[in-house]
Amino acid sequence: MSTTTARPGLRAYEDSLRLPPAEIVAGLRETLGAKLVAYLGGVRETRAVREWAEGTRTPSAETMQRLRTAFYVMALLREREAASTVSSWFQGMNPELGDTAPARVLLEQDLATGGPAVLAAARSFVAFG
Repeated sequence: MSTTTARPGLRAYEDSLRLPPAEIVAGLRETLGAKLVAYLGGVRETRAVREWAEGTRTPSAETMQRLRTAFYVMALLREREAASTVSSWFQGMNPELGDTAPARVLLEQDLATGGPAVLAAARSFVAFG
């Protein structure tokens, strides 16, 4: 029996890197819903999300990186919160992000700055509620 405790969020991080695109999208869709995943993916119809989750269509590399970041954040939050709370967190105004919704930050800001900002806000939410 191991006496070490895994760092919170480590599994979320590893899964966000290792899971194939279809599983990333399916996991996001299960927790966030198809409409929010479509928004994060920059597409108008949920059919694209279904096709991504089925593996019959592949998102662009840029979109996939954004979805992997969203998955990491989602999985980190799911370690402590219910799916409905996580979905609300992604859509609601966040004071740590200038009262902007995390989903909007991920979609509209450069991922190099927006991604870490959203992740920091998620870590803060997990730590302090």
